[in-house]
Amino acid sequence: MKAWISLLAVLMIATAARFVPAPPFADEKVYAIGDVIMDFKLKNVDGRPVSLSDYKNGKGVIIVFTTNHCPFSKAYEERMIALDHKYAPLSFPLIAIQPNDPGAYSEDSFENMKIRAQEKNYSFPYLSDETQSVAHAFGATRTPEVFVLKRTGDRFTMEYTGMIDDSPQVAAVVKRRFVEEAVNNLLAGRPVVTTNTKAIGCAIKWKSM
Repeated sequence: MKAWISLLAVLMIATAARFVPAPPFADEKVYAIGDVIMDFKLKNVDGRPVSLSDYKNGKGVIIVFTTNHCPFSKAYEERMIALDHKYAPLSFPLIAIQPNDPGAYSEDSFENMKIRAQEKNYSFPYLSDETQSVAHAFGATRTPEVFVLKRTGDRFTMEYTGMIDDSPQVAAVVKRRFVEEAVNNLLAGRPVVTTNTKAIGCAIKWKSM
């Protein structure tokens, strides 16, 4: 009997790990590959507003929905910093956005975002998506989840979405660097070959309506 109870508990945990709660506006349209991205404005950890249009003179941006508490986000933190150090000088910087309801995890509060950015010396903006409207528009469901945008004229289009690379936990065993592949192709004037991968991470904690 105890064995059956233990087995049932394991199955319930496994099911919960796979389940991603839908946002309260899940039936509305979200961006797809090739779509033009509308401008948005969010508050950075330094208190100033940051807009997508602030990057209209660059070649594109790497947007990462990430958060403080998630172990997958923590595992990717140094890789995110490395991406920004590599591509910001090439006019393709990284922007981090925290989409979680801080009521679910106090570690994700704006004050703790500021502390985290300072402790890790983030070279990129770390923005608070307080209304969760930006995460919804992008169709983000997990942290970390990446969206690579190409700038053409005054427009940004989505060219890649998914994982940073193929090793969600251990950087030393990475074999495919999906974001780097996408950005390198775009910088070379070539189309992105792999446009979608499945993001692996923590489910975004949506606010109840």
